[in-house]
Order: sequence, then structure tokens, then C-alpha cells
Amino acid sequence: MNEFKSHTTIATLDELAKLADYSFMDTLNCDPEAKSDGVDHEPRQVFSGHYVPVKPTPLYDPEYVVHSKRFFHELGFDDSMAESTDFIQLFSGDLSQIPEPMRKVGWATGYALSIYGTEYIQQCPFQTGNGYGDGRAVSVLEAVIKGKRWEMQLKGGGRTPYCRGADGRAVLRSSIREFLAQEHMDALGVPTTRSLSLYVSKKEKVKRPWYSPATRSTDPDTLISEAVAISTRVAPSFIRIGQLELFARRARKNEHSEAMEELEKIVLHAIDREYSDVIDKELATAEKVVVLAREFRSRLTSLLANWVRVGFCQGNFNSDNCAVGGFTLDYGPYGFCDEFNPHFQSWTGGGRHFSFLNQPIAAYRNFYMFCTALQPLVASHPDYLQQLDEIQLGFSNVMQAEMEKMWAAKLGLSRFHSELFSELEKLMVQTPVDYTIFFRELSAVPDDIGQLKKSFYKDAPEMESRWVEWFTNWKLLISQDNVESPLSREELSSKMKLVNPKYSLREWFVVPAYQQANAGNYSLVRELQDVMTQPFSEQSKAIEEKYYKLKPPEFFEVGGMSYYSCSS
Repeated sequence: MNEFKSHTTIATLDELAKLADYSFMDTLNCDPEAKSDGVDHEPRQVFSGHYVPVKPTPLYDPEYVVHSKRFFHELGFDDSMAESTDFIQLFSGDLSQIPEPMRKVGWATGYALSIYGTEYIQQCPFQTGNGYGDGRAVSVLEAVIKGKRWEMQLKGGGRTPYCRGADGRAVLRSSIREFLAQEHMDALGVPTTRSLSLYVSKKEKVKRPWYSPATRSTDPDTLISEAVAISTRVAPSFIRIGQLELFARRARKNEHSEAMEELEKIVLHAIDREYSDVIDKELATAEKVVVLAREFRSRLTSLLANWVRVGFCQGNFNSDNCAVGGFTLDYGPYGFCDEFNPHFQSWTGGGRHFSFLNQPIAAYRNFYMFCTALQPLVASHPDYLQQLDEIQLGFSNVMQAEMEKMWAAKLGLSRFHSELFSELEKLMVQTPVDYTIFFRELSAVPDDIGQLKKSFYKDAPEMESRWVEWFTNWKLLISQDNVESPLSREELSSKMKLVNPKYSLREWFVVPAYQQANAGNYSLVRELQDVMTQPFSEQSKAIEEKYYKLKPPEFFEVGGMSYYSCSS
């Protein structure tokens, strides 16, 4: 049946339902204290089990905002399905009328929290760590589509036992930010969770702290009433390092009789979901763990290099925001660079340790916690334990190699030149320059620095001689490369433009889009979606004039535009 469906369009929810396959709930342990009907919406400690059955809280009077045409096409979904009544009901949280064999109860998962390699339990209301988990994210479907397994999760689907007293809702503003970011990142070639659909309630609102117009307050300075929304994000799985940590902590402390078994089961399930194509099913668990660590290291270092390539800063790269599958997860605190700054960080709750060019170090801290979580499974195998330690210790070298390869590609060079890059980094900060525009203009392989000045945020005559010297050295290296691997200027330019996007999802583009959406006008959201899913393309002159330009001075240091709380 799946083979047949892979060659046909899925046009109805009934057809999608036939592809349902709930591996997480069917192979892992349910919380023994859970309610089978999923009516489990009050904060409580969850002591064991991999998931809690939860019935999402439906949006009241939902309205269609947008769906991912790219992802629908990839899945073989007919676009009309996004606005069909039963599809809207399901993906706005109403599971009461869904066709069999879909299930009328979703699931939420617990995880542990580590911040920059340090275990935390302080934010847990019970001071035990047993209250951390999906507080407003409810998975409602697993399906095998075109031979690939996908999990579909409602962001803002209501309270779960992990909600820690919050209302479990997301607002339209934050939902639009996440929807557009996932669309943009996928188009940029960066591994990410995917956007499926976005619906808003025409009647239900909640109050959130936010910024008054043009305020320069660091923290939100007012309460605003915002429409409630649900976006559906999709991934092969939503297993995070924090989940592995949770079960490893319990196993190390022998908190209950099944603690070690639950750790092994979640790790093996993660391998099945994310690495089945590269890890032999016949291997023993300890061997699988070592291969998993090596493969995850490769994916994670590549991911971080891609983040820097496109100017993306996750902003809060804790272990619970780090997907074991090696893709981008969580678009609350994120931002894309305008003016280049190694310490760029747009989330007010973050810090320099999570800033733009410190992200590879944060990734290492997460990887260290990942390896620590795996250790109980190889503790009785000294050889594999040593291999795991070596993989963990080798992270920095692999990360450095990925970063150097990425910088060389952005500069159109065959190999990394540390002195050239070091001087460029200083020039970009001291001038300063727009990160995206600079590298896109450099991709034209200009004759002189005149074209690069389109990216300068101010005239910098005192920097002119240094820029000329740097540019001359860069052109010399380009020429040397051309002797070894001849490329015409046009061929080199085309190659660089495949690495350096023209369009970036800047916050000052998104703000007017969600402001208009709050008034019921979704046209700018859809326009941004169209533009940002073609980030490498030369689009129309009107689009270029609107979206390929420096950040206006009046938008700098404005709350909600240059920096923001990830309150959502």
C-alpha cells in the first residue's frame, strides 16, 4: 500500500490515515500513571516511561493561515487538503473525528535539561527534574510516507503534564516566526524540522509579555492580547539529547527497576528512527552506541557549520534543543545576522556562550552530554567505552575542519587560509558590514571593492586601504586556485552563489508580517514564504528592492525587532 501511495497524490485525510504507524507509542513505555484517555493537562511529576498520552486542546474556531507548499509536494499531499475541514480539525488539535487507524490521543515526552554542559533541575517546579518535557508540544501522528517515517507535532496544542503551570498555547506571532524559519532553513539547505501547516483561532486569545512600539527596553515592557495559533512541525523524530539524558540519569541512580532498560530502549529507538540506514541492525547495543556517536558527531558538526554559513543563531542551544537526528530544532530564540558580529545573539535570555560564533562550542557541550548519556550502555565494555571517549574528545577537531571547509566555500577557495579569514573577520566587525549582503556581493567576483561597499553600514574611508589589501590577497588566492582547477569568473560566481544566499529571514521583515496577520491579513506572511523559499535565486527587481537591503538605522536596538524575549 505504501509503495502504491508513493506514486499517487494524497488528497484526503482518509488516504493519509492509511499510512499511520505509531512506532513511538507501540514500541516504547507509557508512563504507568498516565490516563489512557489523554485527559492529562495538569502539571505533575512523571517518574518513568517514555511518553504520556495527551489529548490536545483544540483551537476554538480555527482559520487557515498558510501551509508549506514545498513540503506538501515532497510528501505527495494535494495542496487543497490544507484547507479541508477534517485536515484543519486534526492539525488545529481536534482529534475527535479523525479516521481510523489514526488515534484520538496524542503523546508528549519528558526530557532532562543541561545548559552548556551543566545539569539543571532548578527550573523544574518540583526541584527534581521530573517536570521537564513537552509543555505545549503534542505529537498527533506518525506516518510512513513514500517509504520515510515522519512524526507530526502540534506546537501550541495545549497543556500537558510537563506544562509547569503555563497555558500550553502558542500565539500567532511566534507561530509565524517558526513556520517561516523552518521553510527558509530547508530552502537554505540546512537540516531542520519542517513546517506543515499553521492555523489561528478567530476567537481565542491569551496575554503575553511583549514590547511596546519602538521601545529600547531589554525585557518586554507591556502585556498584549494575542491570537492563539497551532503550527504543525514535522521531523523523522523529535528525540533530543535531553531525552537520552533523562533516562541516563535515572539509570545511573537506579531510580526504578526498569531504568536501564528504558535508557537502552530510547537509544535503540533513536537509532531506528534516525540512523537505520547507516547502523547495522545486527550489531550488539554497545557497538551500535559507538557508531551512533560517530555518526551524530558528523551530522552535528556539519549542522553547526551550516548555521554559521547562513548567518543563523539558535540562541538557546541547550541539550533539550538539540535533536539526536542532527537537524535544527526549536525556533523560539533564533535570529539571523544583519550586521556581522561574532557575538550576535538576539535572544535577551541567552548569553555570549550561545552567541553566533560560539555556537560550535555550545554544540561540543551538548555532544559531551550526549556521550555521557550513552556511557551506561557501554560501561561493561572497556574497548567500546574507550572508543566513545575518543569520539567525544575528537569533536573539536572535526568541528574545526567543518568550519574551515565552510569558510573556504563561502570565499570561493579550495582550502582555508587562516590569515585571510582572520583579517576579513576584523574588517567585517570594524567597518561594519551586512553578513548576507557582503558574501553575496563577493560571490559576483567583482573587480574591486566598490561592489562590496553595498554591504557597508557606514562609510569607512579609514578602512579603505585595509580592504583593498585584503581584496587583492583574496583575488591572488582565487587566481592560484584557478591554475589548479580552472573556472571562468561566471562559473566561480555561480558556485559561490550556491553557498551564499541572497535573501535572509531578517526579523524586521517578519515583524510587519505578523502584525498584519494579527489584523487578519496573511498576504505578507505568504509573500515572505515565497521569497524565503528561494533564497539563492535572483528574484524580481521589486523583491530585490524590498528584501535585499541593509537594515534601516531606526530598527537597530529596538525591542521585538533587534532583540526579543522568546516568550510565545
